[in-house]
Amino acid sequence: MPEISRFYGIIIAMFHDEHNPPHFHARYGSDRISIRINDLSITNGSLPPRALGIVIEWASLHQEELLHNWELAMDFKPLEPIAPLR
Repeated sequence: MPEISRFYGIIIAMFHDEHNPPHFHARYGSDRISIRINDLSITNGSLPPRALGIVIEWASLHQEELLHNWELAMDFKPLEPIAPLR
């Protein structure tokens, strides 16, 4: 799974040739979650509340970049790194 960002122990990644709707994956320890890019809703999994809040904050700042990476992933092109939350 290509990693596109990492911050506070959270890894953000996106698969190539993934199913719709556009989404990304986040891992924090043994917890995993999938989040829809357009409305930042959870499609699968869970994270501890604090980690989830951090991921949603980061994603809200980078929705356009996430959608751009989704398009790259669907074309099997290399994904671009996205700045971590600071």
